[in-house]
Amino acid sequence: MKTWIITGALFMALAVILGAFGAHGLKSRVTPEDLVIFETGVRYHMIHALGLILIGILGFHYHANVIQMPAQLLSVGILIFSGSLYILVLSGIRWMGAITPIGGLAFIAGWVLLFIKIRSA
Repeated sequence: MKTWIITGALFMALAVILGAFGAHGLKSRVTPEDLVIFETGVRYHMIHALGLILIGILGFHYHANVIQMPAQLLSVGILIFSGSLYILVLSGIRWMGAITPIGGLAFIAGWVLLFIKIRSA
């Protein structure tokens, strides 16, 4: 569906902006370990934004109820997984790392649910 393609494209633009910020703006301001953490957030952000675009394209071939929940789960995953890593590095609030796995579970659930729904469609 068009909505998920648009959402994925916006998430991709944000990932590129944050990636450039990490590479150029943070390099001299954070530890090398924190830069790796930030880059991990950007990498998962980009991969799953592309996944949203893919799911949006699938929406032209499958009923909306097949793609809706997987797309929502990937979106939540980006916000929680990548967002918590960004906040952790930018604010120094280390406990944010404790919620990162919740975003990872949302990613996994989204992909598994997409598999199940398409398999049974």
